Amino acid sequence: METKKKALGRGLEQLFANNVIDFDNFEKEIVDENKNEIVLINLDEIRSNPHQPRKTFNEETLNELATSIKEFGIVEPIIVKKSIKGYELVAGERRCKAAKIAGLTKIPAVIKDFTDEEMMEIALIENIQREDLNPIDEAKSVLNIINLRGLTQEEFAIKFGKSRSYITNLIGLLNLPENIQQMVIQKDISASHARILSKLEDASQIESLAKRIIKDKINVRDLEKLVNNRNVLKRTPIYKSDYYDNKYGMYERVISDKIGNRVKINKNKVEIFFDSTKDLERIMEILNISISED
Repeated sequence: METKKKALGRGLEQLFANNVIDFDNFEKEIVDENKNEIVLINLDEIRSNPHQPRKTFNEETLNELATSIKEFGIVEPIIVKKSIKGYELVAGERRCKAAKIAGLTKIPAVIKDFTDEEMMEIALIENIQREDLNPIDEAKSVLNIINLRGLTQEEFAIKFGKSRSYITNLIGLLNLPENIQQMVIQKDISASHARILSKLEDASQIESLAKRIIKDKINVRDLEKLVNNRNVLKRTPIYKSDYYDNKYGMYERVISDKIGNRVKINKNKVEIFFDSTKDLERIMEILNISISED
């Protein structure tokens, strides 16, 4: 059992050692290595991965997958971990849900022993690379992987085939108030609208503009003009033309990449700019700093 754990751990390390993450190949290797151990397990014995970042699933695409399963069956086994009661899903939640819609009671699976951290990482990687996550769940998944692996935003962007600006803008959505994030999840406002709103500081202005977007059907271009014309307060950009014109520029960028906020190093002190108590708490969590209440 211990040997399997170590082998799996090396597999994850090998996955991250690659220049570009290839989850499809990683999962295929796990299945291929265990072809003789594929078993049928009851769908009602499987529960979702507790580390699964996805909270919502597209019913239309699930039904399409269910139709395919009815015609061709389950092409790729799911991966599960044995738990006290039944099994915990590690990879393949959409297949499970679609199989139930298709009327199946059992599903082919590979049973492996995973640590909690491995389960979390695999679920996050699968969702980022394969699933149509809403922007907020995607941003949370990206930030979790960055924190777990100690990656910079640039390193993450390269490994997952994204642009650096895409990752920066995506994580910036988590600065939005919770109710605005919920509007993005529910598709009341688009991710592009949300990206513009995430640059603003004043929560009341953000909420006011979000309501106008919905009520007046304001498009992205008009929202940009509206924001510029109103001279609303904007978050201080992480990158400014003079930001790196000092001997500590490299250190500022590395720290900024780590926490997603502007950082200034000057006169033997480090300044971290934040927008709210919630933003400060997020930074503290990234830096693994906790405050005990006596």
